[in-house]
Amino acid sequence: MNDIDKLKQMISDSGRIVFLGGAGVSTESGIPDFRSENGIFNAIREFGYPPETLLSRSFFDRDPEVFFKYYRNLLMSGDAKPNRAHYALAKLEQEGKLTAIATQNIDGLHTMAGSKNVYELHGSIKRNHCMKCHKFYDDEFIAKSEGVPRCSCGGIVKPDVVLYEEGLDYDTLNGAVTHIMRADMLIVGGTSLQVYPAAGLIDYYRGDRLVLINKSKTSYDKYADLVINDSIGKVLGEAVGIE
Repeated sequence: MNDIDKLKQMISDSGRIVFLGGAGVSTESGIPDFRSENGIFNAIREFGYPPETLLSRSFFDRDPEVFFKYYRNLLMSGDAKPNRAHYALAKLEQEGKLTAIATQNIDGLHTMAGSKNVYELHGSIKRNHCMKCHKFYDDEFIAKSEGVPRCSCGGIVKPDVVLYEEGLDYDTLNGAVTHIMRADMLIVGGTSLQVYPAAGLIDYYRGDRLVLINKSKTSYDKYADLVINDSIGKVLGEAVGIE
């Protein structure tokens, strides 16, 4: 039995699947990984700082003009569309197999693909609020505004993304942990499991169907029941039947 057939069988035997995903899910939709070596190099070359500095809360407060220039260039996904991985997970949810997605990505592609129960651990570019009056703005408003986006009241409109130096939303984190603890299968995909606290969520899983799908090896491979080093879109697409 090959790895795809093993994965199909594990999915068939499960009824409470949770998916924990990282940047690799989005890169297959053409969204760059700012933590990659190339992403770090480009940030330093163009802006003079590494991504961790540019995307920190202290930098946002200190120099919002440069923050938004980098944010629009790098994190706003533009015309990105869901890939086979997103659609495969949405299908598993529709079939009653998958109970939740916990994602480190902020692009909103899981929701665009049709998934309903998505825990966006690091927030979403699709949601933005005025820091003064809390009025809501969509991502199109941020994309089309120039310089620092301002609310009609004059306040700065901040993206609802978790910046470095900020904590994760408690309810979002707690919801993801609860689903992972109750899962009878955990699929971890497109992540090297090096970014905390999100990577630590794998430790809450208590079942015996831990699947890791990533192009490169991870430090958790030795604990997994199935490891597939390949494209997350290709693997989930084949396993679930998404062309």
